[in-house]
Amino acid sequence: MTCKITTHVLDLVQGRPANNIPAVLEKLGDSYTWKSIGKGTTNDDGRIDDLIGENDSISKGTYRLTFDVSSYFEPNSFYSSIPIIFNITDTNRLYHVPLLLSRFGYSTYRGS
Repeated sequence: MTCKITTHVLDLVQGRPANNIPAVLEKLGDSYTWKSIGKGTTNDDGRIDDLIGENDSISKGTYRLTFDVSSYFEPNSFYSSIPIIFNITDTNRLYHVPLLLSRFGYSTYRGS
């Protein structure tokens, strides 16, 4: 199995998946700068399964997945973006990073 990063965004207030939320995946480089390695937009089920290309690989390191939620909550968005920073230590696993979302709060966890 090759390493893969997926996500799922759920709108806790509406009780449904949050669609059309853009997200960017970045990796922290040796010079402590973030490099964009992938992006996507949540589908009708609130999922992004293809953040990086099929032939791209994920290596050990620190990653940041940033969700642009401002357009989802227009016109009154408290958060403009939500970054989730996490570490990959085992490149033979799936890393599922869910986001549970409301207009004034959010939560995340290591999914399976």
